[in-house]
Amino acid sequence: MLKENGKSIHLYFQPKAGFQLQYPCIVYSETKIRNNHANNRVYIQHPFYTVTVMDKDPDSKIKAAVSVLPKCTYDRSFVSDGLYHTVFTIYI
Repeated sequence: MLKENGKSIHLYFQPKAGFQLQYPCIVYSETKIRNNHANNRVYIQHPFYTVTVMDKDPDSKIKAAVSVLPKCTYDRSFVSDGLYHTVFTIYI
């Protein structure tokens, strides 16, 4: 769990189906691995993660904080069940 201005921000890695999330939260999951090759071998791997910020606030400060992380790109936003979802991709 993270905190922002005394408010709890829950962090979930690949939660199982049916798991009860608490909001606001960040859900992330590994989506792909990009391999760089040298000498016919994998030289280095770069895992990519989909990071979704879910909040009742459309101008979430959590969304703003995630958007400026290194190697982070904005993908899309949508509203579902009264929650604002903002989706990013981050690679390492």
